[in-house]
Amino acid sequence: MLDILKTDFRIIFDRDPAARNWLEVLVCYPGLQALALHRLAHALYCLHLPFIPRFISHLSRFLTGVEIHPGATIGRGVFIDHGMGVVIGETAIVGDYSLIYQGVTLGGTGKESGKRHPTLGENVVVGAGAKVLGNIQIGDDVRIGAGSVVLRDVPSDCTVVGVPGRIVYRSGERVELLEHGKLPDSEAQVIRALVDRIETLEQDIQALKQSQPQPVGVHAAVPSHTASPASPAIAATSCRLRDKVIEEFLNGSGI
Repeated sequence: MLDILKTDFRIIFDRDPAARNWLEVLVCYPGLQALALHRLAHALYCLHLPFIPRFISHLSRFLTGVEIHPGATIGRGVFIDHGMGVVIGETAIVGDYSLIYQGVTLGGTGKESGKRHPTLGENVVVGAGAKVLGNIQIGDDVRIGAGSVVLRDVPSDCTVVGVPGRIVYRSGERVELLEHGKLPDSEAQVIRALVDRIETLEQDIQALKQSQPQPVGVHAAVPSHTASPASPAIAATSCRLRDKVIEEFLNGSGI
């Protein structure tokens, strides 16, 4: 256990540029303190001791704001950054060298017994406020964007964003470890595509109106803000309802 705690301590200097010295990390990093208390509670939990592991977990929650059930399995080198509001359920498994930000929940979806919490592979990054729910498998080197809700299995080397979570990058297209600002906004892309389509349809309708002969003495009212008929360049860049990004969004299939 001492070797694992040393790994937990050293990984902070690799992951957090704000880590200045060893004393600051030991005293002022609740994620490290929560992990140290959890490893003690987990060891006692594995010995089937009553009450004491849960009391240690409750005390850790009071002191650090991080709630980890003593039954959860946490690998070595895991870093819980800031930590406030993190909840990790009883049957959750977190792989080695994973990075978990504040407000993350690794929870269940019901009151079923047995394995009911997620399993995270190695080197997984879970962004702030993300929710990973149910007995699902998250592969190695997966990046989960801030605020995402993941309800289905995710293969290795993928990036997931949105509600529900959708894969936006697969193997070969990686997002930098700490640069969450590079995560795409899939909802905004879909809305933009639909707006482009609506604008094209409006232009086509106006073109049809202008091509129809007008009765003698009657002048059709044309709003001043109406644009001219769509040019080939605009039509070429506008989306169609069969576009994959819109189909995935309308189907609500998630991953």
